[in-house]
Amino acid sequence: MKYIAPLILVGFLALAAYVGTAVLQFEYLFGVIIPYAAFLTFVLGFVYRVYTWASAPVPYRIPTTAGQAKSLDWIKRDPLESPATMPEVLGRMALEVLLFRSLFRNTRAELRAGPNLNYMSSKLLWLGAMVFHWAMLIIVIRHYRFFLEPVPALVRFLDGLDGFLQITLPTFYITDVLLALSLLYLLARRFTHAQTRYLSLPQDYFPLYLLGGIVLTGVLMRYGLKTDVIRIKTLVQSLVHFRPESQAGISPLFYIHLSLVCSLGAYFPFSKLMHMGGVFLSPTRNLANNSREKRHINPFNPEVDTGSYAAYEARFKDKLEQSGIPLD
Repeated sequence: MKYIAPLILVGFLALAAYVGTAVLQFEYLFGVIIPYAAFLTFVLGFVYRVYTWASAPVPYRIPTTAGQAKSLDWIKRDPLESPATMPEVLGRMALEVLLFRSLFRNTRAELRAGPNLNYMSSKLLWLGAMVFHWAMLIIVIRHYRFFLEPVPALVRFLDGLDGFLQITLPTFYITDVLLALSLLYLLARRFTHAQTRYLSLPQDYFPLYLLGGIVLTGVLMRYGLKTDVIRIKTLVQSLVHFRPESQAGISPLFYIHLSLVCSLGAYFPFSKLMHMGGVFLSPTRNLANNSREKRHINPFNPEVDTGSYAAYEARFKDKLEQSGIPLD
């Protein structure tokens, strides 16, 4: 059921959007109210999760390190594996956020005949994650042409770069294929890799199914079933300027696509997808490893009145004498 239940839920969301717009004519509900509610949920949920993490106390210096820390000048150190200054921490974080450095260096273990425990590289997972995240980022930026008028130069540049092949009409986008292939790989990995399949929960499959539905409906709208782009941009612009106007004549496929996007946005802050914000607040990565040159006091240590030995002796003088302990 952990494979099927999330798929049924995604199918129900798509069916509800289709019936609500194509049969019941609830375009205002699915085109205005639900997007606003999803956006508000996303923003408030994201802020709440970040605030919760940011306000959590970090009494210890716990950066994850693997290289030589800063010590004597003549000992060669590793500034990325064991950063001692804020610029080095920023460099380490940049490599982690932009290039998934820790995932690139990740290894996987398999038990083979013998029995023998074998460790091997996991570069394919790193490549799939890189392709997925960067393709998703470019597609999201490209979609800003629906939100902004005039369209910013960066959006036009990425749009032209993404579609430079120009082998179809409408323009074929490379990221559409890359996103679909990487998503299929990440989903197939959860089905075929025994350890990953055992550890996966329904909430791990749900966002993958949602993303699959979003990609499928988006590709169908662009290359298959045509949709009135002008009406869609008019609807989106009315939402952006807080003058919502439902548009008649838009294909139900668009509302299915929009409904799945809204579901993903509302689900985002309460899922594992929040690693997007959490990676910046991880004390194992955003702290400098400078405990050798700076003493860090645990703020939660209670203050202890140590006193002097003379005060201790005066306080317990009778008991010390009874025990035969010599007094000063």
